[in-house]
Amino acid sequence: MMKSYRKELWFETPTRRAYLNITPLVSEAVRDSGVAEGLALVNAMHITSSVFINDDEPGLHADFEKWLEGLAPEKPHSRYAHNTGEDNGDAHLKRQVMGREAVVAVTGGKLDLGPWEQIFYGEFDGKRRKRVLVKIIGE
Repeated sequence: MMKSYRKELWFETPTRRAYLNITPLVSEAVRDSGVAEGLALVNAMHITSSVFINDDEPGLHADFEKWLEGLAPEKPHSRYAHNTGEDNGDAHLKRQVMGREAVVAVTGGKLDLGPWEQIFYGEFDGKRRKRVLVKIIGE
């Protein structure tokens, strides 16, 4: 019988940009769902944050920062037409590059990730409360 499970994860980073490994939280949701075989969708519910899969290695995270700042520098804020009353035009572009969601297979009641793969919440306009949706479907 098909099951469906929904959980919201909430984050508030103290910095404008951050990368949080949320794999343990998503794994917990999979356990709570009771789904043994299916899919887990994990998506950012804000347009200035991201969910993606990659390695949990500090050098790589520093590379993300350097690369994303090269593509869409935060300052000067005036470079972005979107910055009318806000200063987060760069955050929207960073989210577009890093993506909105990740879908991971659930096999044997566990996330079926490859070697070194971890699920991350990427924050590009932090210092306020935002959420991530975890939706698990399967049997």
